[in-house]
Amino acid sequence: MRCVAALLAAALLGVGGFGCGDGGAEPGAPIGATLMLDFTPNAVHSGVFAAEVEGIYDREGVDLDIREPGEASDAPKLLAAGRVEFALMDIHDLGIARERGLDLVGLMPIVNTPLASVISRADGPVRRPRDLAGATVGVTGLPSDDAVVDSALSADGADPAAVERVTIGFNAVSALAAGKVDAVTGFWNAEGVVLPERNVPVRIFKVDEYGAPRYPELVLVAAASTIDERPELADAMVVATRRGYRLAVHRPGEALDDLLSSSPALRRDEQAAQLRVLLPALRPVALDRDRLEAWARWDLEHGLLSEPLDVEEAFPFPPPGETLNSFGDQ
Repeated sequence: MRCVAALLAAALLGVGGFGCGDGGAEPGAPIGATLMLDFTPNAVHSGVFAAEVEGIYDREGVDLDIREPGEASDAPKLLAAGRVEFALMDIHDLGIARERGLDLVGLMPIVNTPLASVISRADGPVRRPRDLAGATVGVTGLPSDDAVVDSALSADGADPAAVERVTIGFNAVSALAAGKVDAVTGFWNAEGVVLPERNVPVRIFKVDEYGAPRYPELVLVAAASTIDERPELADAMVVATRRGYRLAVHRPGEALDDLLSSSPALRRDEQAAQLRVLLPALRPVALDRDRLEAWARWDLEHGLLSEPLDVEEAFPFPPPGETLNSFGDQ
């Protein structure tokens, strides 16, 4: 793990980090790798597609194959089996995978704040989370949704047990628009943007404003074995991905073009609106130990983890004395 930490420190500083381990490709030869997305392409992936289309991965020596998740895909198992080298994963899924014995490592944050939220109609009676007592909330069925609802109500002085939860799958937009539920769990950058565009006014209760710490929602992940065996690849992947998101932040129109050129079925106006609200969160700076420890405690408290997570093993913090430049200084 010390080798991994040193590599990632070097990568985030923008310098070479090929000194840990031997083997690998000849200097200048592209290294083949696969990245599994967490969901179908959307604005949150703008930095990845910008890095791909603009040749950033190529210039860093990574011949990257970007794959969308299939219905039966299981990114943690694919990573652990070496069938894919990297994946974008929800941070809760990373914690759960490690608890199940998969030695996966969070290399860098992609989105540095939580995206989860409870969303109600602005023209309805739910003006704050405690107003949900006795109301119905649509949830996907994922355990993290219950954690979000519990956190929001508890933080606002209400009993989470007073809410009726209705499993609606991933139909939050249609369910809230049709008035089938009083509120839904969703992402403020996705459902929180789509609903107003469909003339459904909303109130958004972000989970980090109601009980949760400001943890990074989306993380670039690899198996520890992949990093140990191919350290130069981890170095290059972090550098290129970070530069792709820097491009997305400073030239969002160009990054949006790159995303749409790779996924032409996406609606430009919808993705532009999502990217606009996401920009402040798309700054993948250094991992923050205090935030990650607070996140691990929150996941444990809300039942997403059954035992304390060792964040030192789950994330390659830089060695003592290393100082990572801020995102804007690169």
